[in-house]
This record gives sequence, structure tokens and C-alpha cells, in this order.
Amino acid sequence: MFEYHGWITVRQSADADDEEAGLPRVVDELRLHIDGLAAPYLLDLRWMNGEPFLHLGGHANHRADPDPVALYEHVAAVAPGSYGLLHIRDDEDPGHANEVRVVRLARGTVTHHTEPLLSPCVPELEDPFPGRPGV
Repeated sequence: MFEYHGWITVRQSADADDEEAGLPRVVDELRLHIDGLAAPYLLDLRWMNGEPFLHLGGHANHRADPDPVALYEHVAAVAPGSYGLLHIRDDEDPGHANEVRVVRLARGTVTHHTEPLLSPCVPELEDPFPGRPGV
């Protein structure tokens, strides 16, 4: 099972005073990139109150394309002032099958962490399967 939920505030730079005159061009490029992904799940880029936001979520049997982490890496490259979080639960991830992982996007860098509020999945989110010890 591969479940993910995320958001990104899209910014051209980390400069809070930046007028971001080129931001509409960056958002247009991101929209073209997203349209090419043909994602079957939630993938929404929209302007709200004058700022662009990207929201995504999905639930599949296995990790597959489009890779949400690759999308965060793409945004980091084209809009390095962007920031956001992506929560992933992947029961086939070696070494992390019993964790919810967090991908953090900030200042053009993507990092990976364990989400302590939702991990370990067993017993925090689910009970162990009967007859089988915990994960």
C-alpha cells in the first residue's frame, strides 16, 4: 500500500519582500509539468488569495508513477523559494515499512524524515494482525 498526502506553497525565491514578477511564468511551467504527469489521484495547482499552492494525495496498491517525491524535487529546482510537506506511508519501503515518512521541501532542498506523531504505524495507527507479532 502506498498512501501520500502533501502540499506546497509555490514561491520563486525565499525573499519575503520579493515581488516575484516571474512567478506566473514558473507556475505556468509547473502546470505544464503536472499536466504531463496524468496522475489518477489528487493533483491540484491553483492560485488562492494571490499565491499559488499545489495539493496532492493518493492511495495505490504499490508505489508507481507519477512519483510524488520526484514532483517535490522538480519544484525545488524550478521554484527554490517554495516550501511544503509530503506524508508517505509505503508498506514496501525497506527499513521504513512501519513508518509514516515526511518529505520536507524548503529553500530548494528536499529532505526525508520519520513522522513521530504517526509512527510506528503499528501500534500508533493499527493493531497488529492476529496471530502475527507486530511489524
